[in-house]
Order: sequence, then C-alpha cells, then structure tokens
Amino acid sequence: MSLTARDLNAALWAAADEMRLVMSADVYKDYLLGLVFYKALSDKILVEAYELLNDEKPESLEVAQKAYEEAGADSEVWFDLKAELEDRFGCAIHPRMTFSAFYQQINERTFMLDDLSQAFRDVEAASGGVYAGLFDDFDIQSKDLVKTPDKRNSMISAVISKLATIDFSRYPEDALGDAYEYLISQFASESGKKAGEFYTPQAVSTLIARIVTYGQDTKYGFTVYDPTCGSGSLLLQIRNFIKDDEENGVDKKHSIQFFGQELKNQTFNLARMNMMLPRVPGSHQHLRNGDTLDADWPTDEPTNFDAVVMNPPYSQKYSAAEGLLTDPRFAPYKKLPPASKADFAFLLHGFYHLKDTGTMGIVLPHGVLFRGGSEGTIREELLKKGNIYAVIGLPAGIFFSTPIPTCVVVLKKNNTERNVLFIDASKEFRKERAKNFLDPEHIEKLFTTYVERKDVEKYAHLASFDEIEKNGFNLNIPRYVDTSEEEEEIDLQATFAELAKLEQEEREVDARLAEFFKELGVCFNEGGKA
Repeated sequence: MSLTARDLNAALWAAADEMRLVMSADVYKDYLLGLVFYKALSDKILVEAYELLNDEKPESLEVAQKAYEEAGADSEVWFDLKAELEDRFGCAIHPRMTFSAFYQQINERTFMLDDLSQAFRDVEAASGGVYAGLFDDFDIQSKDLVKTPDKRNSMISAVISKLATIDFSRYPEDALGDAYEYLISQFASESGKKAGEFYTPQAVSTLIARIVTYGQDTKYGFTVYDPTCGSGSLLLQIRNFIKDDEENGVDKKHSIQFFGQELKNQTFNLARMNMMLPRVPGSHQHLRNGDTLDADWPTDEPTNFDAVVMNPPYSQKYSAAEGLLTDPRFAPYKKLPPASKADFAFLLHGFYHLKDTGTMGIVLPHGVLFRGGSEGTIREELLKKGNIYAVIGLPAGIFFSTPIPTCVVVLKKNNTERNVLFIDASKEFRKERAKNFLDPEHIEKLFTTYVERKDVEKYAHLASFDEIEKNGFNLNIPRYVDTSEEEEEIDLQATFAELAKLEQEEREVDARLAEFFKELGVCFNEGGKA
C-alpha cells in the first residue's frame, strides 16, 4: 500500500496528542518539531549507511539499525563510514543515539532523557557548524514541558514511540518538508496570534510566489530574499514555481539560492530545520539571525535578488534613529517612516535589495495605502518613480496572527508607465467557522487578473498615474474599485398605485363583512370590530 502525504500528516499530528493535553501549541511545537527533525535526520542516515555498506536499500529501519550497530562496533569500518556520512549530512549520529536506538531503549525501559540531550548536542557540535545551535529551544529539563523528571521522561517517550512507527525513507523527498509545513500551520491555527507570527498561510505564500516568479520561472540560479523569514514557508514556496528544464536535464529548482533573516532565535532555528528537511543544499541556504532594520544585511555579494518576499510584523515600533537617513536603504526618500509604524521601513529595506529586473511582494496592513505624514511622502516618491506595480486587497481573517484586513503590495523598479493595478479580493474567500480561507480558485482568479492587468468590474482597475495623482497619491482600494451593489430603484408611482389598490380591497372586504354581520344581527364597526 502506497503511503500518502495525508497519512504522514495524520501520523505526525497524532504524535502531538501527548503534549496537546497539557500545554499550548506555542510551547510544545519546539519539542515536537525538534523530535521530528531528529527522527528524519536519523532515518536518512540509517538508510544511507545501509546503502553504503550493502549497495541496496534496507527492508526496514530495524534492519538498517542492526547493520549500523555492527558497523559501529568495527573501528575500521566505522571510521570510513563516519567520514562519508559527515560529508553527505554534516554529521554522523552514534549507533546508540539514533532515533531507532532510543525507541529500542524505551521498550527495554532503559531510555534516559539525558542521552537524548547529549545526542542533540553531538549533532550541534558536528564539524562545519551546519547544525550549530539548532536545538537551543529543546530544553528537556524545562518545567514548561511538565513539572517532574519522571513525567517528562514518560511524555517524551510516548512521543518518540509514536514517531518511531513512521519510516520517513518510504515517503518522497518533498513529503517530509510538506508535512513539516503542515505541522507549523496546525500550530499557528491552534495558538492563534502567539504562533501565527512565524507562519504565512499557504494560500498567501502561493499567491506571492507565483507573482514574483512570473516571467522568471525558467531562470537558473534564481535568488530570493525574505528579510523577515519566520519559519521559511514563504521562501520555500518559490520552489513550486521554478520550472525544471526536463528536455535538457537541468534541475533548476535545486539551483535556487535562498536568503533569509529572522530576529527571534527560536523561529530562526525553525526556519533552518524547515530548509534542511526538503534537502535544500547547504550551499544554497543563507539564513541569518538578526534585526533587519537595525543593521542592513546582506552586505556582501549578492546584495540584490531576483525576488523579495515579505510578511513583516505589522505596524511594529522601531528606533527610527536620525542616522538611518544616511542609510542607502532610506536616504532617497528624505524622510523616515514613523517610529511607531515600521511598515514602510520593512518595505524600503526589501525594495533596496531587489534587482532592477526583479519583483517584490510584501504583505502589509491597509494603513500604508493612505496614511499621511512621512508615510505619505515615501508613498508619493515610490509612485512618482513607478515603483508600486499592484495593490491586492485580501479578505480579513485569513491570517492566524491578526483579524485585520491586509493587502499585498507588488513593487518593481522598471514600471515606466507608472500605472498601478488595484485588485479588491476582500469578498473572495471561503468561510469556515471563525476563519476565512483563500481556495485555489480564488488564487487562480487573483493571479490571472494580475497577469492580464485589465479592468474587471467590481474587482480590478488599472489606474493611470494621473488618476493616482488626482487622488493625492492615496492608494486606498475603494477609491479605485467600487464593489458596492446598486440598490434597486423604487418606482414610487407603482408603489402608490399598489397601496391604493390594497386600500380599495380592504374597503370591499369591510363592506362584505358588514353585510354578513347584518344578516346575523351583529353590529359591525368600521375597522373590523364586531
């Protein structure tokens, strides 16, 4: 029986049950994702080791584990095998510290949490620094997990036992990466704002990825940058829209260079794991833990990219120090965005790192479209240079982190006509309980409208620069796309005629009733009262 992505998703989510009962998703996600990552790495190493030793795939992980232990017991064999695994994976897990070994120890009642902690430390300390600090947030001794050591041991053992039934080597290469994204989306859904900040819903990621790769989808060595990358979901979506040259055997998807920066260390490590699982080559991963606005990055080649994608924190405070006015990211606009709202600061940072031939897509609150002051000045300058290419209004309630409506602003450096396409998709969604969702048909309509760049009644309008200028460079979508429904005109003459007819009918009924009651000898008053 073939295994599907749905099977994998269900099995992984079931492994969270032991934790879900006693802690919130924003707490247990680090533990579960850490264990899933270690399990995946361990399985890949076991299978690879078996193939190196026997020139064939193992029948099961149990068979691979036995062969791995035998190799570990032979110092000469282990020396060569270890070196080969370190070259391929950046580390070689000790035979008694594989995920399969820990499962055996649980069944034999010899498992110790300290051994798991040591296994993580060993991976982090592997030569080359590929995994350095990766498990910083996996604190086995934390009371956030559960209060007593025995209970922590029991809980982790239960999760390991559930994960141990999954053989990751039996799924396609991309299945695990997709499953990891599924888990991240589930955590965001369960925790709302707390966990939602590191995840961009797949539908929005898909839309932005299609937009920024359009016209560049056959490029070899495509470069993409996300200055607020969160879990890396928006970056990784790009792979789905770069086309391989199958006729000439050119794998363009694996030629993509990913650049990302994330402020929170916890989320930064999550992005690293997310990159490693779908086997993005280490040389193609360029992730940095840092403050995007405080200090510019990247500053070494390359510094400009084919695409920039962003879903930054909305209306966040930042330093807005005067020294930033000399920073090349902000200097051309002569004013800094207000300290209370960093929305335009994130936009300008990303735009600075965009190639002249590239496309940028950024998710922002609607306020950036019409707020005045320094934001109005910056917006006007961008419009005069033809840098704002499209504004797409999204439905409210599609993000886990906020209920407010948002928009996607698309920017280019070569829009000489200086026109702007406005799309109002605020009413295009599927409602499910308290959440709104963009389905594939909604995304397809949005993307097709973006590409065709034509007016669509009550949905889209291509506004000229003159029109925008007459509106005072205000980009509020309702100024350009009227989605209101016309009220049905009331024919007053027909209405009065109908009322007169009803009154006449009422008088006729009263007269008939009066005659009827007269025959019965009952007094009948006008108005129907006997």
